[in-house]
Amino acid sequence: MTKDKKTKKDQTQEKKSPEKKAEKGKVKNGSSKKPPGKKETVKTLKEDLAVEKDRVLRLSAEFENYKKRKQRELDDFKKFANETVFRQLLSVVDNLERAISAAEDNSDESGLLEGVKLTYKEIIRLLESFSVKSVDAENQAFDPNFHQAVTQVESDKHPENTVTSVLQKGYLLHDRLIRPAMVVVSKRAEKETEQNKEN
Repeated sequence: MTKDKKTKKDQTQEKKSPEKKAEKGKVKNGSSKKPPGKKETVKTLKEDLAVEKDRVLRLSAEFENYKKRKQRELDDFKKFANETVFRQLLSVVDNLERAISAAEDNSDESGLLEGVKLTYKEIIRLLESFSVKSVDAENQAFDPNFHQAVTQVESDKHPENTVTSVLQKGYLLHDRLIRPAMVVVSKRAEKETEQNKEN
């Protein structure tokens, strides 16, 4: 009987031994480390937030610099976009100056006219090189998209609403109208309309 009692005591002591308790604790928790406290979690989150704020501020500053740089480039482009046109126009100005100088030195009007014609041809060639072309208007049906009627004249030779003469040429840049042609448009003669009424 005493042996049985001892064995039971030994068994209970073995169960209560600290080593066994530690092992049980490890099994239950999965690790011996304590989980992080609330203070540590808040501190970590604050640090992460500060890093993200800094990153956003840097990105914002970089974007502002990019916008300013692009605006400067755009301003420069607008300022000097017509440089090629003006450079080529300078040769036209040179030719006009030569024609004026030649006319002052020589009273021959035909020479002046020839110089002006050459200059005109050069200007037209320059405009064509930049896809600027004149609007066909004379003897065409009046089109308000391309023509601006200045006045109307009675005409037996032309159908009604036909451009009889061009006072100022119109021009297109590629397919866009940059100046309408100023034109005179025909209308029916009054005699014709009276005869039609009588019939």
